[in-house]
Order: sequence, then structure tokens, then C-alpha cells
Amino acid sequence: MRVLVAGGAGAIGGRLIPRLIAEGHNVVATTRSRARIERLRALGAEPVVMDGLDAAAVGEVVAKAHPETVIHQMTALAGPGNLRRFDREFAATNELRTRGTDNLLAAAVGAGVRRVIVASFTGWPNIRAGGPVKTEQDPLDPRPPAAQRRSLAAIAHLEQVVPAARDVEGIVLRYGLFYGPGSSDEISAMVRKRALPLVGDGTGVWSFIHVDDAAAATVAALHHGAPGGLYNIVDDEPAPLSQWLPFLADALGAEPPRRIPTWLARIVGGPVAVSMTTSIRGSSNARAKRDLGWSPRYGSWRDGFREPVPAGEARPRTVRRPVATDPGDQLRRRSKVSRGRRASPVDRE
Repeated sequence: MRVLVAGGAGAIGGRLIPRLIAEGHNVVATTRSRARIERLRALGAEPVVMDGLDAAAVGEVVAKAHPETVIHQMTALAGPGNLRRFDREFAATNELRTRGTDNLLAAAVGAGVRRVIVASFTGWPNIRAGGPVKTEQDPLDPRPPAAQRRSLAAIAHLEQVVPAARDVEGIVLRYGLFYGPGSSDEISAMVRKRALPLVGDGTGVWSFIHVDDAAAATVAALHHGAPGGLYNIVDDEPAPLSQWLPFLADALGAEPPRRIPTWLARIVGGPVAVSMTTSIRGSSNARAKRDLGWSPRYGSWRDGFREPVPAGEARPRTVRRPVATDPGDQLRRRSKVSRGRRASPVDRE
């Protein structure tokens, strides 16, 4: 099969392309940066420079590639950033999730592509009411913090237009929080510096996925995903911050996380920081396991967090800033960073 991976130089692309090549697929992969051409070629793909927001360019690339399947992995993810300005930090990715998705769908239909698989995200977009774990049938959050409204609207747009697309089989994969080789793993860097505190009772539930498991699920969707399908690609153990954060600190040999009250987190970090640590919901992978015939190798973050990163792969990077003397100052420092990398630790594509 001929497959076009749009945004192939990111965290998932680096794990996905070799899997596709190993299965015998012919892969064309795009990137916005000419500096990443050789990386794509080394992975075994035919590299192409493409701006996903340029409709004409997207149409030309898809038409020339003649793919049977297009896989949308385009993002502009950058780092934890300033949680008070969440939408501003995600503005470029929001454009790729809206205009970029529309461009790829239009180009795919025009080129007679059979299937389009599009990356989304699950975790904080879930409704923050009811039980701690949500399925694909549960609604997105109807009242997100004000600073996340545009980002949630971009995700909602993607998840509406792709399954409803005519003349092409649209599938959406909602990835959980990435970790593992090839990801920047900024969360680990924050934990090493005790810059990610336990807020209140730490009841916010997070869903993780190892990058290799995310890539494997994407290949499974290529073969088994149902047209119009929406799948949560997460591990088997959604967990509250109070469980996974101390575990990760121990796995890294770091000091235990600091604890701060919710009222202080709201003052220094804002509503998004409080939501992420105390009220977000996790996601169930039952549908993906059933329909895609996929199961994560790392069924729990407990297994993946303790696995050493192979030589030559990305490792958690030390944050070269003075360690704050109190937990409130630590959270304040993270809130003010606007040029770091985002909390979902994936590489910029």
C-alpha cells in the first residue's frame, strides 16, 4: 500500500514510518522543515516539504503521491508553556487541526484516497463530570477553562469533520499523553526539578501511551479501523496524579513531588493548572482493543516509566533553572514559561 504520512518527522512519525516500511508499504512523508528531510529519508520514507496550511501545496503533494491512505500527524507542539495562555501556546496546532485537516480531507477526496487517519488527543478534553474514565461515547468538556476553549474547539472540529467526511473513510485516533523514545519527555525533566507539584488531593486522572504503542495502534487502524471510527489510544491504566507522579519521581530517582493547596495553585498557575491536576478525566481503550485488534505492549505507565531509554534516543532534559525554595514559586515558574515544550511531551514536527 502507498501511504502518505503528513507530519512524519514528529514523535509518532519516527516510530510509525519504520513499522509501515517493515510491513512492505511505500511511504511518502512530509515535513515543514527542509532540515528534517534527511531524517525522513533515513527512516525509509520518500521525503517531501509541505506546509499543511497551504491548501494548494497540500493538494499538489497528495495528488503527486497517489496514496491509498493519508495519515495526518501534523502538529506544532512546543512545551508546557504558559497555562494561563493555553490557547495562545496551541494556536499553530489548532490551525493544523482545523484548516490543516480540512486541506488534507479536500486533497484526499480530490485524489481518490480511500482512507484518512487523523491524530487527535484525549485526556483534558474529556467532560469533567461523572466517573473518572471516559469512553468515545462520552461528550467533550462543555465548559473547559476559558484559556482552553479555542483548543477544545479545534479538537471538536477535527472529530466532527473527519468521521463525517464523504467519499473517503475518515478515522480519528485520540492519543493519550506520549512518553518514550523520541518524545522530549519534559514531564520527567519537571519531576526531576520538583517543578510539578501535587495539587490538593491530586485527583486529576491522566491517560498515557508509549510512543511505540501509539505507532502500533496507528498501523492497526490502517487495516482494521471502521470508517467514521473514533478511538482512544491509551494504556490500560488511567491514573490520578496522586498515583503516577510519585511513582515517576521514584522511577527517576528524584525527590518526591512537593504538595501545594488548590487555592495556591489557582493563584500561581491559573484555572488550567488546577483543572489538569485535580479534575480532568482519563480515557478507556476498550473500543480500540476490540475493534483494531490492538493491545498496548506497555499496559501500564508503571511498566513504561521504569524502562531505560535506549542509547542514542531522546532522554529527559535537565531544566537549567534554579530550584525554587517553595512549591508555590515552582508552579509560578512553570506557569510563566512560554518558550518551553508542551505538557504532552512530543517533538515539534
